[in-house]
Amino acid sequence: MAFDLDLIKKTYAEMPGKVAAARKLVGGPLTLAEKILYSHLYSPAGKAFVRGKDYVDFAPDRVAMQDATAQMALLQFSTCGRDKVAVPSTVHCDHLIQAKTGAAQDLAAALSVNKEVYDFLSSISNKYGIGFWKPGAGIIHQVVLENYAFPGGMMIGTDSHTPNAGGLGMVAIGVGGADAVDVMAGLPWELKMPKLIGIKLTGKLSGWTSCKDVILWVAGQLTVKGGTGAIVEYFGPGADSMSATGKGTVCNMGAEIGATCSLFAYDEKMSAYLKATSREDVAALADAIKDHLRPDPEVYANPGKYYDEVLELDLSTLEPYVNGPFTPDLATPISKMAEAVKSNGWPEKLEVALIGSCTNSSYEDISRSASIVKDAVGKGLKANSEFTITPGSELVRFTIERDGFIKQFEDVGGVVLANACGPCIGQWARHIDDPNRKNTIITSFNRNFAKRNDGLASTHAFVASPELVTAMAIAGSISFNPLKDKLKNAKGEEVALAEPKGFELPPKGFSVDDPGYQAPAADGSKVQVVVSPESQRLQLLAPFAAWEGTDLKGLKLLIKAKGKCTTDHISMAGPWLKFRGHLDNISNNMLIGAVNFFNDKTDSVKNQLSGEYGAVPATQRAYKSAGIGSIVVGDENYGEGSSREHAAMEPRHLGVRAILVRSFARIHETNLKKQGMLALTFVNKEDYDKIQEDDTIDIIGLTSFTPGVPLTVILNHADGTKDSIPVNHTYNEQQIEWFKAGGALNVIRKQFAKK
Repeated sequence: MAFDLDLIKKTYAEMPGKVAAARKLVGGPLTLAEKILYSHLYSPAGKAFVRGKDYVDFAPDRVAMQDATAQMALLQFSTCGRDKVAVPSTVHCDHLIQAKTGAAQDLAAALSVNKEVYDFLSSISNKYGIGFWKPGAGIIHQVVLENYAFPGGMMIGTDSHTPNAGGLGMVAIGVGGADAVDVMAGLPWELKMPKLIGIKLTGKLSGWTSCKDVILWVAGQLTVKGGTGAIVEYFGPGADSMSATGKGTVCNMGAEIGATCSLFAYDEKMSAYLKATSREDVAALADAIKDHLRPDPEVYANPGKYYDEVLELDLSTLEPYVNGPFTPDLATPISKMAEAVKSNGWPEKLEVALIGSCTNSSYEDISRSASIVKDAVGKGLKANSEFTITPGSELVRFTIERDGFIKQFEDVGGVVLANACGPCIGQWARHIDDPNRKNTIITSFNRNFAKRNDGLASTHAFVASPELVTAMAIAGSISFNPLKDKLKNAKGEEVALAEPKGFELPPKGFSVDDPGYQAPAADGSKVQVVVSPESQRLQLLAPFAAWEGTDLKGLKLLIKAKGKCTTDHISMAGPWLKFRGHLDNISNNMLIGAVNFFNDKTDSVKNQLSGEYGAVPATQRAYKSAGIGSIVVGDENYGEGSSREHAAMEPRHLGVRAILVRSFARIHETNLKKQGMLALTFVNKEDYDKIQEDDTIDIIGLTSFTPGVPLTVILNHADGTKDSIPVNHTYNEQQIEWFKAGGALNVIRKQFAKK
């Protein structure tokens, strides 16, 4: 039986009426995204909302948090005055397990090293009525897909790949912890009404091409910011032909184009997956309102009229893609990969191949990869690269072990890692002879920013399907094209790998002994959550100070970041994950990965008080101790990548007052607003060039801070000259109140204090 069945029944019972009301408001047929959004409004609407303009209050059905982000989210929630979460919520322990040796040893090490954090998360989940998935249970998004996602639902999660649940027809959106606090507290959750990008899929996948290649192609078309502010909705006969977990893969990696989320319509593939994961009751309920879980027929007939942008892809013509290095939108079809490797001087030798992660760790992914391995072993081949396999959940791991796939991977030299994020998020103790040597790895993950997987700037990381990654692991070359190239076995024979064959769902059904779930205490009022004042891993939060009521003057330029500056650059993962519950300690990684425009170095900025160059966090701490605010300047799509709100909380904690950039990634801009920061963009993007290293900066117009009215930034240069530049913001009235109060959490505290 499904979790939260009463909630799903209520949602489905109300949906037809809400969809009908939405059609009247909009004045015509609806896309699936519109049906779900309008049926999850916090309060009934009196008008249709303008996409890309109107802020809307929503009431999501549930909240999911992974262990690295849950710490800060729950530390914040514990201060808001509620006894229990208002909506079903879960915590998943998947981020803090380092991949080093193998599943059993790595999990044991994590349980020891992270005991304090796991005990905290377990107890605070018990206290507030939150479901707890223990270390080893699996990666948050795979576990959500197997247990909680349902067609037509709406959820938020404190991880940027929450949209994975779109594979089951759910609007699932990645957010920061402060947004999760809103929903867990029973308050409205605010989002600008997304634009809609429709992607019509025709034809059918075959051979070496997989669902992963759909999103790799889309990333190449739309780039890392082409989906910003939009829901990407896939439709058409090609979409209906894809497996539910394959759809999840596409939705998961939609985060890499900046999309708010991605979505597929309810169909037979989703129904089959629900039944296979013991949710026959949900499938029956969904079948009864199927028309409301798909776009209206008029949308199919004339998509250009109902979406803001439409792309079309014939799956029959799609070939496998390899994306990268260093960015997930550099898309190269496999037929042109060898040529690209040669012309760009990328290291051709493949040193490590990694399959799994929240993006590609389903039974289907594993079974198709295992078929390649079985074929290779039968033809006298073995892996010529290091080869790791990460199952997505204990349900998947137990089932693939039962079905013999784990042994097949081990026979070819593969190492099966714990059911956790591991190398995908930098939790990888990689073995390499020279960390400065240019080298190549390929993964079936979603992100491949510099230093993302192993912390090494010299690593060229590529992204492809699990099938292609497996084939390349056997070849030992990034240039290998399994569609046409042959390999030489130990006998000197030239052999070709057979096309992958697998199963969308296990023929014998899923099996598991212990999925790793801990239900919360029936009464959490007596549960004590203890955080030691001496702890280096956890730290209780103090409220941020309210705005002082004046314009901000005398701010120092902390750093002018050059080029790509993701949340990995602002707040690195890897070894820093252990401090995710301790704001002051983790603030020592603030912006250490950003490139300083003035010297092309990382973690080296000029301290205007001493005139010396030093680490970014240390320089900012010097400004803070002197009572001086600062400003960070950035380039395009600042803050792309992970949803980690630490990238917003660290600057706030250390005294940065504003972030001024050419453009923001959606989640990061929201996180800054939630923490009471100023998130500003250049009206004229070329004004970025006017920022000088020794500038002292004033922000004028805050005493009359108003939605839609630009502010003014005065650049006081060291030579006595000045530049006055206009800057935009996207704050509405509510968000301006967050700024004035010193953060959204301060507003929430006041609301509950009055009750």
